[in-house]
Formats: sequence, C-alpha cells, structure tokens
Amino acid sequence: MTKQFFNVGKIVNTHGIKGEVKVVRITDFEERFQKGNTLYFSDHQKSEPTPLTIKNHRKHKQFDMLQFEGYDSINQVESMKQGMLMISQEQQEPLEEGEFFYYEIIGCTVETTEGERLGEIAEILSPGANDVWVVRNANKKDLLIPYIDDVVKTVDKEQKKVVIEPMEGLIS
Repeated sequence: MTKQFFNVGKIVNTHGIKGEVKVVRITDFEERFQKGNTLYFSDHQKSEPTPLTIKNHRKHKQFDMLQFEGYDSINQVESMKQGMLMISQEQQEPLEEGEFFYYEIIGCTVETTEGERLGEIAEILSPGANDVWVVRNANKKDLLIPYIDDVVKTVDKEQKKVVIEPMEGLIS
C-alpha cells in the first residue's frame, strides 16, 4: 500500500540567499512548522516525496518562512518554488468530535434541509472566526457557506454529504 500524504503548505517563493522559503499555510495546526519537525516535499514530478527537517520557522506578514536542515543557499531551494509541503497520514492529529480534515470535506455534495442540491464543496477558506466552504454550483456562481452551527446541520463524511439550513440571502 502506498503511503498517503496531505498538503499543509505551498512554497510560493524563496526569501533571501540563505535557503529560506515563503510558504502559504494550508493547515489549522500551528505546530506543523515547529523547528525539528519533518515535512515532505513534492514538486509533482517525483513519485516519492522528499523528507525535510525544519531548521527554522518564523512568521512574516501572512506567510510562514521556513528553512530546512542541509539547505543553506537560495540555489538549493530555487527549484522548490510552487511545490507542496505535506505530512504523512501517521503525522495527522486526532480530531475532536465535529471536527474534520479539509480533504474529508472537499468534494462533499451540499443539500438544503429541503433536499435541494446546491453543488459540491471545492475549497475551504479560513478568513477569520470560522471557515467558509466554497460550493461550486454548475450553472450559477459559487456559494459561500459559513461553517457555523446555525447553517451546517449535518456532515456525513462517509457518504460525502453535507446538509445545510441556508440563512436568508445565502442562496439567491
């Protein structure tokens, strides 16, 4: 069985000349980028992701700035641009009741409590207080569904189905 990996960040650029990379975070777990942790790098060309150990981490504006052990120059990290940083399935944290990994939600069908099919969850945004699920609707514009108890009534990750009670003005 092949090992399963999950994206936790995307390398968008290099920073400086000492091998630091600029990362857009795709995880809610702050501790993923702690010094000493192992992440896996994939540039979508290689079949097997490369393990990397975090040497340094700092926040800069909305980015995570990472430096990896053994990568001390811009020349060594230049080729990492646009690559993904991942964790293995074994590194996943157990979740509390009612919490989900992004990959479990993306692809779910969304219906109203009346049974009207609204589309499929294509993306998850984290703008602040709560996540917002972007629902692709075949013939209409995307719907933005706030992940709050008043709106999201049930999430069945086995059936890949979400039932919502739309607030006024949510679907128009």
